[in-house]
Amino acid sequence: MAFFGLFSKEKKESLDKGLEKTKHTFLSKIARTIVGKSKVDDEVLDNLEEVLITSDVGVDTTLKIIERIEARVSKDKVLGSNELNTILKEEITALLEENNADYTGNFEVEKHDGMPHVIMVVGVNGVGKTTTIGKLAHQFKSAGKKVVLGAADTFRAAAVDQLIIWADRVGVPIVQQGMGADPASVAFDTLQSAKAQGADVVIIDTAGRLHNKVNLMNELTKIKRVMEKVIPDAPHEILLVLDGSTGQNAFEQAKQFSLATDINALAITKLDGTAKGGVVIGISDQMKIPVKYIGVGEGIGDLQLFNKHEFVDSLFS
Repeated sequence: MAFFGLFSKEKKESLDKGLEKTKHTFLSKIARTIVGKSKVDDEVLDNLEEVLITSDVGVDTTLKIIERIEARVSKDKVLGSNELNTILKEEITALLEENNADYTGNFEVEKHDGMPHVIMVVGVNGVGKTTTIGKLAHQFKSAGKKVVLGAADTFRAAAVDQLIIWADRVGVPIVQQGMGADPASVAFDTLQSAKAQGADVVIIDTAGRLHNKVNLMNELTKIKRVMEKVIPDAPHEILLVLDGSTGQNAFEQAKQFSLATDINALAITKLDGTAKGGVVIGISDQMKIPVKYIGVGEGIGDLQLFNKHEFVDSLFS
């Protein structure tokens, strides 16, 4: 079973509440596209296309969805406008299924030949990276895992301080050398410490600077190379944290970071404070990288394992 367990009633309620702004705006816009219409026609589809784009679903993903609905209209000849929500929900769900074929939604954390599972977290400043690490550590610890944090974002004193606060709050050890230390050295020490303690999971914070791609790539490559000296194949997971409230800017950041390093998981935060939750659909579709976690509130338990079906159900409920 996944360490988050089954999708509980409590988590469903938290998701519904977290997506409230997006849902209200999204469904209101859709409702306006079918006012006075008895069937889905070209005008309705044009209006729906605008709704999806202005809901931060993204142009390419929007066009895919519209094409699918057009195909259904052509096949079924007449589709009632009252069916539009159901059709749209089905097509979005199908699209997410197809584009994340390898994604099972099941994230048991296993050791690697007795070595800890290593997660390197990347993302620009301000996206909620440190908070995500703290909440993730809480979820792992709640599942009975031994967690060690590494404060390798050494370019901001606040980043180290914030991670220390989270480590104390969650009750997990942290390895840090303070501001200005070599990030790779911190990562090396963290993995050495985690091995010595018999840890299950290591979470490494990295600098939140989106400077030019070459420097970013060199820095992350150096950290990875040093970690591999301690634990072969580390990091096992490179998690990019994105701020959902920035809409299409989050998608652009995802593209830039994917060019700089081998991202294999995404976390999208701050969905509770925005009407731009549609960006999750576009990023899931376009990046072909699983959205693994979503942040739907400020509480320590409000980082959820992303479930495509529950997300779409909540959006249209």
